[in-house]
Amino acid sequence: MHPEVYILIIPGFGIVSHIVSTFSGKPVFGYLGMVYAMFSIGILGFLVWSHHMFLTGLDVDSRAYFTAATMVIAVPTGIKIFSWLGTLYGGSLRFTTPLLFTLGFIALFTIGGLTGVVLSNASLDIVLHDSYYVVAHFHYVLSMGAVFALFAGFYFWAPKIVGKTYNELLGKIHFWTLFVGVNITFFPQHFLGLAGMPRRIADYPDAFSGWNFVSSFGSLISVIATVLFGYIIYDLFANQPTCSNNPWAVPSFFTSLTQFNNETQTSDTLEWSLGSPIPFHAFKMLPVQS
Repeated sequence: MHPEVYILIIPGFGIVSHIVSTFSGKPVFGYLGMVYAMFSIGILGFLVWSHHMFLTGLDVDSRAYFTAATMVIAVPTGIKIFSWLGTLYGGSLRFTTPLLFTLGFIALFTIGGLTGVVLSNASLDIVLHDSYYVVAHFHYVLSMGAVFALFAGFYFWAPKIVGKTYNELLGKIHFWTLFVGVNITFFPQHFLGLAGMPRRIADYPDAFSGWNFVSSFGSLISVIATVLFGYIIYDLFANQPTCSNNPWAVPSFFTSLTQFNNETQTSDTLEWSLGSPIPFHAFKMLPVQS
């Protein structure tokens, strides 16, 4: 059951690595460590499932093991986060929509990871199990982790897939609207959970109504952001100009414009050397990857 959540987030990790590297103008910091971290998360994801079952009467040794194993999975995840920050540090950052969604991902996924370490403790989980604290935790990891990474990937690769650019201003408004909306929605749910509000129950005492109102208001902001995203997709197809092979490329300091325009490979992955959108039968023969 449990590896599913790691399967959902691992493609997001790959997207974030690509975007952080592209918009900081640097290769990913600690590449080999990043690969081993991804591998470790994949393996450990199969060894932590009983942290969902601390209330089922597990013996104390099992609870100790699953607490420790769940805490250990935070180590490779932390390695990835610090490597992304190391890549960004000192880079020539370009705050495009993909990078904004990526920075949002890093910030919010980190918060979700920290609440995950809290819930990994069997004794604390007994108190917080099936409360809104759990809802807040997994939405910070998935609604703000995986979903933000997918939006970043959409804005990064849509010009390549569709052959048209998107409206950068609308993209940034989409990011900020969604960022504010999801935080107003889910951050108060930590307080509700700590106060004892259970999840999966339709009604609740009046004592919980204040933070619930704030949370509901945040969800309306998120709906506005989602409608705006729908318009951005329409606008991309209907109104936007076609784009070059690599819309994210920038000339290096010593590159003449003629040379820059004639360069076929201006990024570290293969798709940017092809036309936008990528034609059928793009290669006459398989390219050599060094």
